[in-house]
Amino acid sequence: MPSITATDLVRPPAIKADGGFAGLGSSFLTFLQSTPLPSPYLVGASHALARELGLDEEWLRSQDAAEALAGNALLPGSQSYASVYSGHQFGVWAGQLGDGRAIALGELAANDGAVELQLKGAGRTPYSRGGDGRAVLRSSIREFLCSEAMHGLGIPTTRALCVVGSDAPVIREEVETAAVVTRAAPSFIRFGHFEHFSYNEQHAQLKALADFVIQRHYPECAHPDRFAGNPYAALLHAVSERTARLLAQWQAVGFCHGVINTDNMSILGLTIDYGPFQFLDAFVPGHVCNHSDTQGRYAYNRQPNIAYWNLFCLGQALMPLLGEGSAAQELALAALEPYKTAFPQALAAAYRSKLGMPDTQPGDLDLIEGLLKLLAAEGVDYSIFWRQLSHTVAGTAGTPPARDLFLDRPAFDAWMLQFSERLTPIARAQAGDWMLKTNPKYILRNHLGEKAIQAAKLKDFSELEALLGLLQAPYDEHPAHAEYAGFPPDWASSIEISCSS
Repeated sequence: MPSITATDLVRPPAIKADGGFAGLGSSFLTFLQSTPLPSPYLVGASHALARELGLDEEWLRSQDAAEALAGNALLPGSQSYASVYSGHQFGVWAGQLGDGRAIALGELAANDGAVELQLKGAGRTPYSRGGDGRAVLRSSIREFLCSEAMHGLGIPTTRALCVVGSDAPVIREEVETAAVVTRAAPSFIRFGHFEHFSYNEQHAQLKALADFVIQRHYPECAHPDRFAGNPYAALLHAVSERTARLLAQWQAVGFCHGVINTDNMSILGLTIDYGPFQFLDAFVPGHVCNHSDTQGRYAYNRQPNIAYWNLFCLGQALMPLLGEGSAAQELALAALEPYKTAFPQALAAAYRSKLGMPDTQPGDLDLIEGLLKLLAAEGVDYSIFWRQLSHTVAGTAGTPPARDLFLDRPAFDAWMLQFSERLTPIARAQAGDWMLKTNPKYILRNHLGEKAIQAAKLKDFSELEALLGLLQAPYDEHPAHAEYAGFPPDWASSIEISCSS
């Protein structure tokens, strides 16, 4: 496979040739080369992320970049690999999984520390389980947009640098065209990595992985004051707290992941693996966005409990490092316990922010719960409601009042009276400004993504570029693009997203 070389004008990124996850050894990964794609072309790129990573934006626009990020040529210093992990899928132990279509390029020395680059859709690996290792343009655009949308919302996430397309055919429910997403994150280690070595009784490798994660990402856990000085219990505790905060942010913004298996849970508390995701349109707490989820396991209102269940799986995987017998079980339970308080506290704090309330007062939880019941009773559009309520509180001229979204206006008026009494006149002025900076105007609704996908299939990337710009600054008004913040069209309800997406 050829290598990309630097010129005087255009500089490709240089990958660190040693260290990082690849340094853990052959038990953790397989070195391999990606499968080339014919005639790759750039579909879209996050130049904001490129700047954060210190990349040459001119290079990112070049054909050399398209070749490298399609997997057709190696970046300087790169030694690509796929990692092995296992996991529970839909609550059932699935055994060995791994990077079936993701190939890591190695670490990039970025402005804020080392970042792993990974190509999703770059071809078969030893962990493809009979799959072709490819991703299609449709799902690649969705992941690219949602990764950057979540970052724009301030929610921890893996990032997406670009999408590279090709006219090479890929067979799913129908024949589609191939694409590769370049993903970036401090680490792509999942709960399933720990499960893999624990279930296979490879305790030395389990310890090496945990030590690597602690040294790289949780140094405060190395010598804890709690948990009898056990760093692995401290790690479980820290991951539980991060996961609790992440799930609170998902719930507050109305994000449905769709497939929260243990192999789709980041050890860093990042949103990872965007497959059958959806942002809520109508507020339906039991909404299931994944049409493969016939039992509704990953419904919106079940997500927090599923994350807690997954943390128990992680705790079980770490048991060999926690000691023996009842003492180890007690350590694990003590480390997991904070989730039960951290999640509701983080969720209440998130809703207080959405309501522009800077402090905590008695009755706040009743006020929040009463509002959510009103929204659910009428299936009110979740994002539009929060934005209109923000403008109502801010007193913005020319904006529709939030009460217009309700049929039972007396019920809303009664709630609004309680809310108004909670805010003093001075606090109300501050609250409106805060709410407009907390409740986004623009989210990645399914129909918006679908419009960008359909245009991209015709090699028109203007819709993708326009939508990306809005999602990267979702709290700004962007008056020229107000239609992107409107109600979904009737056909949006017919969009089906499954695990194959």
